[in-house]
Amino acid sequence: MQVRASFSSRIIFVFAVYFFLFINSSDLSAQNGRRIPPEKPKLVIGITVSQMRYDYISRYWNKFGEDGFKKLISEGAFCRNVRYNYLFTQTAPGMATIATGALPAVHGIIADEWYDKVKKVAVKAASDEKAKAVGGSYEFGFYSPHRMVSSTVSDELRFASPQSRVVSIALDPEPAILAGGHSANAAYWFDPANGGWMSSSWYMDSLPQWVTTFNNKKIADVYLSEIWNPLLPIDQYSESLPDKNEYEKGIQGQIIFPYDLNKLTQKKKEKRNYDLLRYVPAGNMYTKDFAINVIMNDSLGLRNVTDMLFVTFTATGNAGALYGNKSVEIEDLFLRLDRDIAHFLNFVEETIGRENVLVFLTADRGIAYIPGYLEQSKVPSGVFNANQAMALLSSYLNILYGKADWISYYKNQQLYLNQQLIEDSKLSLEQFQTTSANFLVQFTGVANAVTASTLQQSNFTSGILWKIQNNYNQKRSGDVILHLEPGWIEKSENGTTANSSWAYDSHVPLVWYGWKIRRQNINTMYDPTCIAPTISVLLDIMFPNGSAGNTVMELLQ
Repeated sequence: MQVRASFSSRIIFVFAVYFFLFINSSDLSAQNGRRIPPEKPKLVIGITVSQMRYDYISRYWNKFGEDGFKKLISEGAFCRNVRYNYLFTQTAPGMATIATGALPAVHGIIADEWYDKVKKVAVKAASDEKAKAVGGSYEFGFYSPHRMVSSTVSDELRFASPQSRVVSIALDPEPAILAGGHSANAAYWFDPANGGWMSSSWYMDSLPQWVTTFNNKKIADVYLSEIWNPLLPIDQYSESLPDKNEYEKGIQGQIIFPYDLNKLTQKKKEKRNYDLLRYVPAGNMYTKDFAINVIMNDSLGLRNVTDMLFVTFTATGNAGALYGNKSVEIEDLFLRLDRDIAHFLNFVEETIGRENVLVFLTADRGIAYIPGYLEQSKVPSGVFNANQAMALLSSYLNILYGKADWISYYKNQQLYLNQQLIEDSKLSLEQFQTTSANFLVQFTGVANAVTASTLQQSNFTSGILWKIQNNYNQKRSGDVILHLEPGWIEKSENGTTANSSWAYDSHVPLVWYGWKIRRQNINTMYDPTCIAPTISVLLDIMFPNGSAGNTVMELLQ
């Protein structure tokens, strides 16, 4: 009996030791941030960086801190071969593609702007004349997602879980609206007239009180009272061209540091030029600060449902058009954004817990090199003068068919013919398209001029024509679509552009981090239509109704 009792005592003792060690190891794991993740994440955060080319990661890697981009890539799942597979790589189609998992041909956002063939006016991707401003200036309130015709991953989350909250923010209205989707609880964007955050009647009747309180602090004035100096000594920006170079357009003609933001936003008629915030690092910081306030005030990720937050940093893209991707200004913007992302991630992990948050980071598009820089390096490039081409085409059509307004509209490499006039003249629209395409393809710098009839009558499965077809929507696209040679851009008042299928415009990073994501490099070829269906699988909800992307299977293994 004594032996038996002694054995039992040892068993109890051993069990007690193991239980003690288990409890303490669990506490230690919790302290180290290695808590067991829940079945579903409590918060999905989508971070989009405008015009973040894939090569920016390696270009600036040695200057990034440890807790921003490096942390996401080193501790997350890094998809290295992600490319947009359609023609017009612009912000609006990029954001809609990320949100819907569909191609522009399906979700309908074919470009930042296109021609409405029925109303015979140009329309912006998120414009809505029926929407009204909420909490901001009248002229910046005419926005909604009504032109995006397919559902988004956030729409599907709200269908499955009406208690879930979805909020989307960006300085510019289009990325905020298109990322958030139709059913978002709120989409906020910057009001360049007064420096606050606003929305439209599509989402709410009035701003939440906390947003009004935030706006009343006039934080934008604080940011715009500072001087933008380079983060590092100017001679350490070795990945960029000299601070003063011939390829930059700059802000109000200024192209070198330092930028006195207070001076550049001098008040005129008692009004500050808040719009400048959209082009400087302070704009990204302002976006980050507001995102933190959204989480705190809306309790995102702190309830027993899955919420979504979309944050788009647009200052990099807005400034990229003015300075080009080899400028010190762009390098400095990304180095400072790295710090903003680090601060944001640290806040999220401390507040909600890394194990409860699924983060993805990507870009809406890339950006081309400035042709002058390529020419200096003896790489073929150039600038296509669309105004000149259209004037010559108009003269040519007048000679062939008689003097008339045969061209209705041209923008972003899309030619819209006057279809009503052609029909009334009993002429062939298809022949008009072919004649115009054959004329335009002869211009230097034009690689392809493809007619709408060709895209409607054929099914391409690879190559350039396949990418053009992925962008073609019969109701919204032009009669002739141009595609420029590699290295060529269209002449623009806004500096360099992003509007092609070439690698510099289409190759973007995609990183997954947090929740159940294990550290890995993924070399499989994907395109950004993979994002929405992948999130849908991870959340166990329906795919967006137009989704055509492949799920990132490596995340499920």
